Amino acid sequence: MGRILAIDFGTKRTGIAVTDTSKIIATGLATVATNEAIDFLKKYLAKEEVECIVVGEPKRMNNQPAQAAAGTELFIKQLQKHFPNHKIEREDERFTSKMAFQTMIDGGLGKKARQNKELVDTISATIILQSYMERLSSSTNS
Repeated sequence: MGRILAIDFGTKRTGIAVTDTSKIIATGLATVATNEAIDFLKKYLAKEEVECIVVGEPKRMNNQPAQAAAGTELFIKQLQKHFPNHKIEREDERFTSKMAFQTMIDGGLGKKARQNKELVDTISATIILQSYMERLSSSTNS
């Protein structure tokens, strides 16, 4: 049984999260420099079975693509080229950075720790993954 992997794409850094093999728990995996993300994923996918890659989709409040969507589309094309046998899904990522920051506050992290942008990216990827899993669960329970 394969994992689900989620990506919070950014122009500088990319956050990555994965599920356990039972697809119950979403956990932050890493934040990597975006220009190293494909290589990181090649190594990870060579040793772990992943059945689906979920990419956060930047949208505006009116549901139109956000400015960052163009970069995300190029990244998705790279994923399709390098990993043609993996299903690639998209998940709305509105508010994930704000939710990640609030999660850090709620978790009791100090101000200095909350300034760690890599941690924000990893938490954002985890939120994207949890959102995707909840959407899947609700559509199968309907």
